Amino acid sequence: MLKSPSDLVFQAKQATNEVSIDKAPAAIAQCDVLIDVREFEEFQAGHLPGAIHMSRGMLEFKLAANPQYQSRDLNITLYCKTSGRAALCAQSLKEMGYTNVSSIAGGFDAWQAAGFHVDKPAATSFD
Repeated sequence: MLKSPSDLVFQAKQATNEVSIDKAPAAIAQCDVLIDVREFEEFQAGHLPGAIHMSRGMLEFKLAANPQYQSRDLNITLYCKTSGRAALCAQSLKEMGYTNVSSIAGGFDAWQAAGFHVDKPAATSFD
């Protein structure tokens, strides 16, 4: 049976610990690393405070290459724009043996809609 991207996301969400947006600040405060899995341009336009960037396409490789992130019991919280990419990433990390992975339901859009602070890089000044 052929699966659509929506089918894959639905399946990943069934196997993922999704944190509701109202509990997201507490989950972030408790986690060891908060990872934004969106594309670099999205991250640069604004991201959750304290987040590091590892795009979905490079996540597994970057975690495996950095000794700081190799412990399989690391408490990892992931997010993307609306939560689909983060759920797919969480499923992949579980397959790699990470045991404490969650994603933020609704992602960056829900975070902004809830009125939580967003970090934006300072614009470069050429004055």
